[in-house]
Amino acid sequence: MHVTLEAKKFLVVLVGAVLGAVAMNFFLIPANVYASGFTGMAQLLSSLLKEFTPFHLSTGILLFILNIPVTILGWMKVGRSFTIYSFVSVFLTSFFLEVIPVVELSPDILLNAVFGGVIAAVGVGLTLKYGASTGGMDIIAMILSRLKDRPVGTYFFIMNSIIIISAGFLYGWEKSLYTLVTLYVTTRVIDAIHTRHEKLTAMIITKRTQELKDAIHAKLVRGITTVPAKGAFSGEDKEMLIIVISRYELYELEHTIKEVDPQAFTNIVQTTGVFGFFRKD
Repeated sequence: MHVTLEAKKFLVVLVGAVLGAVAMNFFLIPANVYASGFTGMAQLLSSLLKEFTPFHLSTGILLFILNIPVTILGWMKVGRSFTIYSFVSVFLTSFFLEVIPVVELSPDILLNAVFGGVIAAVGVGLTLKYGASTGGMDIIAMILSRLKDRPVGTYFFIMNSIIIISAGFLYGWEKSLYTLVTLYVTTRVIDAIHTRHEKLTAMIITKRTQELKDAIHAKLVRGITTVPAKGAFSGEDKEMLIIVISRYELYELEHTIKEVDPQAFTNIVQTTGVFGFFRKD
């Protein structure tokens, strides 16, 4: 069972990497429209090297180089399983960026911006859904958010703002606006597949309270609040576990609940803010 789940996770990361590379090499790179996060930063650096120096490094190679120090940080600060799969995602994306040729399918910039954004977002959304990330800015934002106690979205906004402004200076503000279209489409599609919310609250109603608490604590470093609950129809006594998690922990939580109590009822809601500690002491 464990091997099957790991194989499925790897397969999803592989598919996500292929989709990301296809979005870049068939749509975004030919149109000089930038992706978000470290992928967009790699595009930007590749363009700068080509424009202003005799050296040229491809987006795929630069993406891999940028993620090496980030992976080391993630290993120490975020978690080994998450970091390993994130690095695998980055490695595969970089590989497919090098293998798949850059081909202009359409001269229409808007079509490239929209379709590139949608295809990339499907890859990212699937990767997030199965408990990994596309590395880079995801890991940095998580670490900075913990250190500085600021929302993860703040760091994404800063990074993407740099990319958009740089695109404007390099290729004209029209290209910059098309980059904004790509970022908007990407965010909306990821929302539909997974979630971009920083924190989520899970309310789990179960009869196997202690087993589930032990299983969750074995996987996640999170505090849990227990509240008595009773079924209105059956009158059966149960308990409700309330736990606040980050979006990256959603897959692990879902899998743990299914393993321990497949009959549990779980409601996941967006959390706009948390005051006090939400990590287990």
